[in-house]
Amino acid sequence: MNTLSYKTISANKNTVQKEWVLIDADNEVLGRMASKAANLLRGKHKPNFTPHVDCGDNVVIINADKIRLTGNKWDAKEYIRHTGYPGGQRTKTARQLMEKKPTAMVEKAIKGMLPKNKLGSALFRNLYVYAGSEHDQQAQKPKKINLKSIR
Repeated sequence: MNTLSYKTISANKNTVQKEWVLIDADNEVLGRMASKAANLLRGKHKPNFTPHVDCGDNVVIINADKIRLTGNKWDAKEYIRHTGYPGGQRTKTARQLMEKKPTAMVEKAIKGMLPKNKLGSALFRNLYVYAGSEHDQQAQKPKKINLKSIR
């Protein structure tokens, strides 16, 4: 039989090549930026993507306080939490959450797009979000990435 055969290469934590990438969220729409960041964290842009392995990059997001929301979402979008006591449901609008903790909206948006298991928790630890243009990952020399170039 004269056929080509290829071996499927499955990545593991020893063979994965992780990079540091920098995303500037200035004037970016929250959901679109979050989905691209989640894909980078997950590693879906890499040819050796393996679903059960952390093969994504470390993502640093700056200027999280300058994101955009389309339509009336600043006042209509609500973030709900529960204290654990009866009648303890609390809501905040996007505007209130941005005033209190500017990085929380970006973190919540990206966390919701990751798997809901131990792998998702490990992937979320590779995310670093900062409100201003300064970040603590200067030593890792993150490569600035243009979101328009990512599918």
